[in-house]
Amino acid sequence: MSNDRVVELLRKAYADEMETVMNYQTNAIVLDGVRAEEIKESLQTDIQEELGHAEMLGNRLKQLDARPPGSAEFTANQHSLQPPEDSTDVLSVIEGVIDAEEGAIETYRAIINAAKEADDPVTEDLAVTLLSDEEAHRTEFRGFKKEYKRD
Repeated sequence: MSNDRVVELLRKAYADEMETVMNYQTNAIVLDGVRAEEIKESLQTDIQEELGHAEMLGNRLKQLDARPPGSAEFTANQHSLQPPEDSTDVLSVIEGVIDAEEGAIETYRAIINAAKEADDPVTEDLAVTLLSDEEAHRTEFRGFKKEYKRD
């Protein structure tokens, strides 16, 4: 596999992380209600981590003589993470976060495989680190979902 596939996947991951930041920020702003507070706080914390992911991906792209995509190259994909019409619909945001994390997990697994094939251990290591973070986020929001489903 060529370095081109690695770069393509890194650019996708970068754009996905930036979209996640936008959606987490918007949902943290629009959610209302006492039950929303813990979710809002978690989203605010995760925003900084997702920005850090984007920065690491962008830096890796630069190291590979590529560049991260700008806004003109951006296509939104996180339809399930759009802010709900009902600002108290916390469960839909939780489910959207889980969907976004599962998408990130899939992308990072693809990067790991592509990096192995391209003999690029630095990118592979980066993707393993980011995969671990995304799996932790998914676990946290799965826990929130269990609690909300119980009520």
